[in-house]
Amino acid sequence: MTNVLGFIGGFVLDTVARVGVVTRSFFKLLGRMPGALKRPALISEQIHFIGNYSLLIIAVSGMFVGMVLGLQFYYNLTEFGAEGKLGQLVGLSLLRELGPVVTALLFAGRAGTSLTAEIGLMKAGEQLTAMEMMAVNPLQRVLAPRLMAGMVAMPVLAIVFSAIGVAGGYLVGVQLLGLDEGAFWSQMQANIDVRRDILNGVIKSFVFGMAVTFTALFQGYEAQPTPEGVSRATTRTVVIASLMVLGLDFIMTALMFNK
Repeated sequence: MTNVLGFIGGFVLDTVARVGVVTRSFFKLLGRMPGALKRPALISEQIHFIGNYSLLIIAVSGMFVGMVLGLQFYYNLTEFGAEGKLGQLVGLSLLRELGPVVTALLFAGRAGTSLTAEIGLMKAGEQLTAMEMMAVNPLQRVLAPRLMAGMVAMPVLAIVFSAIGVAGGYLVGVQLLGLDEGAFWSQMQANIDVRRDILNGVIKSFVFGMAVTFTALFQGYEAQPTPEGVSRATTRTVVIASLMVLGLDFIMTALMFNK
């Protein structure tokens, strides 16, 4: 019994200490962001690296997700004679939930792993140590521009995902299954609110972008400077970032759409 209590106590203490380290690192990185604004070229370069290179998988995934939603919703709505609501359901599903969440998960797998591997290899190659020796803060020079780029790129990618997903739902519902085009767009226009649906989805994607990017940077910065350490940090990035996105999605959905 004593061993069990000791194990539980040690686990709790280690967890609290780990959370403290992560929280301290997060606010320390946020404090370096104003200094990173002095070098906008670094931020734009990272936006291109993070956002543009993730655009293809986001666009293709958005198209197929929208097509699947259009197909599934149409067959279910026809049972109740409400197939005219297809546009509304596809739009709400993408803007409120699937757009931000699926984009964040894809972002974690594509851009998050790249960031972790990049920072981990810089640490293994002692490039970060060399910066410190030259009185260059790696948090401000390397990590902060990437965090800001992730916070900017993620909402844009989520909007692209949702827009292409709506187009996919339109292709299936209107062009393939013969739904009235006016009913599709009019129901979407009448029942989707800019503040409640679109703005809340953008806020979600902004928070997801911050969480996923910081997780990737932290795992890379704290990785063991060995090939095995970098590979394990990359794996941890995908797992932790995915769980964070799903947990944050539940919390934010409960706060945003509780009425």
